[in-house]
This record gives sequence, structure tokens and C-alpha cells, in this order.
Amino acid sequence: MTAATEAPRLAAPRPRGGVVQSLTDSLVVARRNLIRMSRIPEMVIFGLIQPIMFVVLFSYVFGGSMNIGGTTDPSVYRNFLMAGIFAQTVTFATAGAGAGIADDMHKGLIDRFRSLPMARGAVLTGRTLADLVQTALTVVVLVVVALLVGWRATEGLPKALAAFALLLLLGYAFSWIGALIGLSVRTPEAATSGGLIWLFPVTFVSNAFVDSERMTPWLRHVAEWNPFSATVQACRELFGNPGVTQSDAWPMQNPVLASVLWSLLIIVVFRTLAVRKYRSAT
Repeated sequence: MTAATEAPRLAAPRPRGGVVQSLTDSLVVARRNLIRMSRIPEMVIFGLIQPIMFVVLFSYVFGGSMNIGGTTDPSVYRNFLMAGIFAQTVTFATAGAGAGIADDMHKGLIDRFRSLPMARGAVLTGRTLADLVQTALTVVVLVVVALLVGWRATEGLPKALAAFALLLLLGYAFSWIGALIGLSVRTPEAATSGGLIWLFPVTFVSNAFVDSERMTPWLRHVAEWNPFSATVQACRELFGNPGVTQSDAWPMQNPVLASVLWSLLIIVVFRTLAVRKYRSAT
């Protein structure tokens, strides 16, 4: 056998397993989306403005009228509030994820991706990973703003980092709901509206902004079994913030475990549905 005939064989790529190929393809798509986001800085800027406005408005407009732990001290409410604001910020990124995927569908980009020899779920996984990176950057800026208004995490750095890990896991889980919505509607505008309609009751029927102990019994029951509430409760415990709800509900008694289980369940269910929808969406 000559060297000329050996060269193509030596240059041929080694076969990759399904998991390796899926991961590689997902990272390529994530890089593509991050580059696109960096070239449209207003997407990042507007994503930062909304949570900052929520921090300022809730802290200074409602802070003096909220009774947390038997006191209406605004500083107590600010520390109570921030876990809810962090959780709201990571989940509201869902609307952006859905709008981005709907925009790719509208422009025909998804059809071009499907024509390539790549893992079927890589496009969606890459998109959600890119959104996770953007969400993490938003949370970093929000932490700075929170510190400026008086919020503090008193349980130490390791527990604080664990709380932020739970927040990002919840945000990633919810981004798969946004992906499914983006694949199910015809326009980015519809994806944005559809992504926000269900988010408002999820975030406000919870312990994020008010003490769930003051809700009517049936509403409190709904709030305590809300996946969003479990993450907020876990973050308050890990941050050492006031307002940790005393309840007989299992998610409120085991908030860290409940937060992880809820997030993983949402990822498994909605990733499966989203990938299935991706295969047939037009």
C-alpha cells in the first residue's frame, strides 16, 4: 500500500459516540448563540434593566409596608426580597429563550440545522446553554445591585454559591419550557407573550414577594408546592435571609432537595417534549 493511499485513511476523523457528538454539537450551537448575543448588546442591556427595576421598586416602594417576621423594617424586607428577585430573574429568561427559538424557526434556520448531520437535540441544548450563560451574567450584575441596596448573605460563601447553583438550575429547567413554547408558536412576538403569561402566576403565587403564611389556606397550599417557592425557600436558608416559611408541606421542610428534584423533573419532561416537537416543527 502506498503513502498516497494511506493519507486519506490517516486523515479520516475517528467515529464519535452519540453522547460525545451531542455534547460537541451542543457546544458549537451554544457558541454560535453567544456570539450572536454579543453582537446585539441591547439584548443583554434590556435583560439587566428589568430585574434592577424590580429590586428598586419592591425595596423602596413596598419595603416599608411588608410585615416580615413581625416587623415592617424595610431592611428586613430587602433581605427577604432578594431570593425572590433572583429566582424571578432566572425564570423570566424563559421568555427570551422562547422568542429566540421562534425567531430561528421564522427565519428558516431550524430547517437548515435539521438538514445537517448533527445530534437532534443539539440545537435546543445549545440554545438553552447560551441562555444559561447570559442568565448567569445577569445574576452577577444583580448581586452587585442587591449589595448596594443592603442585601447580605450571612451563611458564608459556600452556601451562597450553592444557592446560586440552585437558581441557575431552575433557570435552565424553565428555559426548556420556553424552548417548547418557541417551537409551538408562529412568531417571536407570540413566543414572548406566551412565555410571560404563565410566568406571572408561577412567580407571584409563591413565597417570593410576600410571606406565604399570610395567604388564604388554599392559596398557601398552592404556593408551597410551587417549584418556584421551593427554590426561593432554599435560597433564603442558604443565604441566611429572613422569611423562611414554617410549614408542614414537604417542599418547605426540605427546600434544597425539593428544588433539585423539581428542576430535574422539569428538565426531563420538557426537554423530551421539546426535542420531539423539534423533529416535526415547521
